[in-house]
Amino acid sequence: MGFETIPETDIQYGLISFDADGNERSEQPGLMSQALIRKAATESITNVFFFCHGWQGDLPGAKDQYNKWLKALMNSADRQQASRRFPQFRPLLIGLHWPSKPWGDEELRSGAFGAPGDALDPEALLRIYLDRLGDRPQIRQPLETIINEARHNAAPDELPPHVQQAYLDLNDALGLKSEGVDAPPDADREGFDPQDSFELANEEGASFGDGINLGGILGPLRQLSYWTMKKRARTIGEGGMHNFLKELQQATAAQKTRIHLMGHSFGTVVVSGMLGGPNAQGPLPRPVDSVALVQGAVSLWCYAPQIPFSGAGPGYFSRILADRKVHGPLITTRSKFDYAVGRFYPIASRLHGAPNFANLLPEFGGIGTYGIQGVADNVLNDLAMKAATDAYSFDKAKVYNLDGSQYICHLDGASGAHCDIAGSEVAHAIWSAAFATV
Repeated sequence: MGFETIPETDIQYGLISFDADGNERSEQPGLMSQALIRKAATESITNVFFFCHGWQGDLPGAKDQYNKWLKALMNSADRQQASRRFPQFRPLLIGLHWPSKPWGDEELRSGAFGAPGDALDPEALLRIYLDRLGDRPQIRQPLETIINEARHNAAPDELPPHVQQAYLDLNDALGLKSEGVDAPPDADREGFDPQDSFELANEEGASFGDGINLGGILGPLRQLSYWTMKKRARTIGEGGMHNFLKELQQATAAQKTRIHLMGHSFGTVVVSGMLGGPNAQGPLPRPVDSVALVQGAVSLWCYAPQIPFSGAGPGYFSRILADRKVHGPLITTRSKFDYAVGRFYPIASRLHGAPNFANLLPEFGGIGTYGIQGVADNVLNDLAMKAATDAYSFDKAKVYNLDGSQYICHLDGASGAHCDIAGSEVAHAIWSAAFATV
């Protein structure tokens, strides 16, 4: 990859790209991650702002998203304040691209998915899913069985036995596990039962409107794609990006460069994995300065020291707070208009019923709906997201769940307002978390 300049601005950012197997891509001699570490160490960088998307399939989509996010950040009124808060302020902006989109809205309106409309060409559908999930015989064979059945039986009353078996084979080929609420992000689900997943997708998935339907014979396939993206996110976060963070911290230790992390959607798994390291147990040279987990598709309990359900232990990422890996605030955003997390997360976890925004918290749910839960009362704070002109009073080493329903509210396809995060209010919250580290 390389350095990108946002159109019609002088805002530049470095773009790192990983493939579906968790390996960094390079289109020039050397790796972009190493070039960015050298730049941070040799050009008197005072603050690194790292952003990770989590709902994009291709590089143009990622660039478009970063252009919007980083333009909002750098055009914010807080940018001028940064020059006063941080002596000799010189920021370095970094974005990470990785294939992370579990589906496209055009598929949800296809007859092949059991919804009204012209059927998506089966060969095209097969290519799409092989690209998403990997083109290996163990994956291709069950996919062909499932998609061939969908040619003439898109919305059966129940899954045919050979399709059920194909789904079980695909689940195994993808290496997906079901280990309970305290498991890694890609395994914190109930056991995978294709028929039950099919019924739940039909029951809950037809409520999106606009011709969108998550049910039909391919409903369980969409769920497996969702969990595959979470697994990929953890692989990248705990592997290459954890190593990148450690090397960046070591290279900039003498100049005390501040490092701020932001993850969106499945990108919150990447960022949490960066902090946690392999199996969430990897040490860091020093704490990062602030973290923003925006509309996160990761468990509400994953940071809890003890999950309050029978048989559960600590949350998978609980060592991040216990080991004080975040010096400043850790903020999350949530919105009742985020359908990707609020509606599909429960479907993918095989839970019945709409998300609960009252006091009762579910065993399985995303922080993009509920925020981080289960941490100590003297650490956790729930409050409304503020207007871009209103000040926050963030403290160091505290968790803040920001209800952004007032601002993260513009619906776009099946994911709702999941990607509506380029507003000045979200940028203001990220800046405010960074300022609290001074």
